[in-house]
Amino acid sequence: MPKVKVADADVNYTTTGSGPGLVLVHGTAGSGERHFGHLVDRFAGDYTVVRPDYSGSAETTDAGGDLTVETLAGQVAGATRAAVPGPVDLLGFSLGAVVAAATAALHPGLIRRLVLLAGWPHGDDARHRLTFELWRDVVAADPALFPRLAVLQGFTPPFLSRLGQEGVDAAVASVTPSPGLHRQIDLDLRADITGLLPQITAPTLVIGLTRDQIVPVERARALHDAIPGSRYAELDSGHLALFERPDELVDLVRDFLR
Repeated sequence: MPKVKVADADVNYTTTGSGPGLVLVHGTAGSGERHFGHLVDRFAGDYTVVRPDYSGSAETTDAGGDLTVETLAGQVAGATRAAVPGPVDLLGFSLGAVVAAATAALHPGLIRRLVLLAGWPHGDDARHRLTFELWRDVVAADPALFPRLAVLQGFTPPFLSRLGQEGVDAAVASVTPSPGLHRQIDLDLRADITGLLPQITAPTLVIGLTRDQIVPVERARALHDAIPGSRYAELDSGHLALFERPDELVDLVRDFLR
């Protein structure tokens, strides 16, 4: 897989398909493949799909310091420019939505349209801190426990029940904590993009998830309110709508990008 040097990081990315660029930015504990691999074919007929792995995930390596939103936005921009000519459409999920919003604000000429799925504007919220401090402490105590917590919080109860025991076991097995997971969780707690959001000029769609236990829908609504002229939509899903509601999500994104 290709890599591009951005500051102290060697950023891994993949490209699939042909056409204008569509960049997909994963969330905490994910990667381009883990969060978007099953959706790439839905877009690759019309787009060159770029999936960067920012620091703490997959094969991307760096010096190991504290992460910042600006650092990860620079990595996304660097991988995008290395992969395709701009401007591109940009979709970010969870922490990836926070990073994507920062990318659009800091690199406005690079972004044509922006989609933010399950994102938030800042970490100054008691429930937000409770969630990610619990993640931090679970990872510190026993990383092997984290996949069960992520699956339990990430999906709605009916969806998990329909999966059955084998399906739940497979979902848990698919979550593999990376060595840099604790750095990403630390950024989940610290990230504050409120000063950047008014700078976003690209047409933006914010998507909230009405049954999200990790990033409650009110946080996505606050993100929408802070971005001038943004559009807003909701899906009846838990946090992992990429897997729980893939068809509805893809239709919503494709309609906006058109």
